[in-house]
Amino acid sequence: MRNDFLWGGATAANQCEGGWQEGGRGPAIVDVLPHGERRLAVMNGTCDYRSLSADTFYPGRQAIDHYGRCREDIALFAEMGFKCYRFSISWSRIFPDGEGERPSEEGLRFYDSLIDELLKYGIEPVVTLCHFDIPLALVEKYGSWRSRRVIDCYLRYCQVLFRRFQGRVRRWITFNEINMLMHLPFMGAGIRFEEGENELQVKYQAAHHELVASALAVKLAHQIDPESQAGCMLAAGSVYPYSCRPEDVWESMKKDRETYFLIDVQARGEYPSYARKLFEREGIQIAMEPGDEELLRENTADFIALSYYNSRTVRADGQGEASGGNVFASAKNPYLKVSQWGWPIDPLGFRITLNALYDRYRKPLFVVENGLGALDTLTEDRTVEDDYRIGYLSSHIRAMMDAVDEDGVDVIGYTAWGCIDLISATTGEMSKRYGLIYVDRDNEGKGTNERIRKKSFWWYKDVIASNGESLKRDSEQ
Repeated sequence: MRNDFLWGGATAANQCEGGWQEGGRGPAIVDVLPHGERRLAVMNGTCDYRSLSADTFYPGRQAIDHYGRCREDIALFAEMGFKCYRFSISWSRIFPDGEGERPSEEGLRFYDSLIDELLKYGIEPVVTLCHFDIPLALVEKYGSWRSRRVIDCYLRYCQVLFRRFQGRVRRWITFNEINMLMHLPFMGAGIRFEEGENELQVKYQAAHHELVASALAVKLAHQIDPESQAGCMLAAGSVYPYSCRPEDVWESMKKDRETYFLIDVQARGEYPSYARKLFEREGIQIAMEPGDEELLRENTADFIALSYYNSRTVRADGQGEASGGNVFASAKNPYLKVSQWGWPIDPLGFRITLNALYDRYRKPLFVVENGLGALDTLTEDRTVEDDYRIGYLSSHIRAMMDAVDEDGVDVIGYTAWGCIDLISATTGEMSKRYGLIYVDRDNEGKGTNERIRKKSFWWYKDVIASNGESLKRDSEQ
């Protein structure tokens, strides 16, 4: 791997920060995502969170208290040798109502402290501006990204952050997994639906507003700090046809286009022809303002960030189902093992995905999420023997290295998702653990929040120290 390769870990404010009523923070959509069976209905915008009972438990409100323990957590990241740490900023911690002229100084000081602590250890901050974390006030006042007015709110928020952290943060990601807006509209973009309305129209119009906002953020980042880079991000993964039957192959191509659509705009600067034809067929009218197309064309992303957890398999007859918090339906692939949550484990699919993205966009790639959600057991000697996680991460990192070494893919960094245990975005569970660091907290929010190093902690430390060479040694033994 390149000498300046960015090894590290990733979290998100809405899943780890907590402190939902501390430091002047305003409510955000994560604060109304419940634990339990109604979570999915709220996330996809079909259940109004205001209808939930008063005794509903909202796991994101406390999360793992990264807000109160970030120095302790960063010290552990430094012990592993992180070169970078990807985290997100809570918009409502900066602007409690999502808008206004005066940001919260207390909120800015918290992120000042976090960033300075990272830099003290030589860890580069990689910041996601919006990670499923819309201020609830913007949902109530404007309907979130339904309204073009939210673009101005977002740009004001970006302007404050770019100026405040100029010279300290050089890599920004405008939106986390922007394509999730199409699958979980409320979680992804704060979109709720009214009965009988055209949901596709609402989602694609909201997506256009996010695309314009992203292009404006890229432009603004370069204006304020010409040394900075602003990237886009997608939830990625290979989509296989169930068979060589042409109808199955065509179905896999359509699913690929669903995945790539928004990134095509962010990376190539224009709506793809297949998207325009989709709009015609479905009667979707995208309200654009003069200058939108020029803006998108002239302010493409500097790099492509991606998450990869698994591949999926599709059939033309639609057979297949989503499982274990995975919102993407998939037919069973008989050649792959699955995780405890039913997610296919496919490291070669990771290599295929990296090649597909690099061939399509010819921009540097940044793997900002990859990991295994699993049930962990704390042993009597206060550790977790998570060889299954080591196996998953090892095989996927080796696949990434093959994409670089053998295929010529330009990958600038890798941040293991959930480098510390946190709340699952899709299921709201704490038991679905991704971390290299165990957090003593359960699904009901009980526990001490103590941090405990897992076996994978020491393994990843060796991977980073050797710049990945330890994996080559292991494979040769």
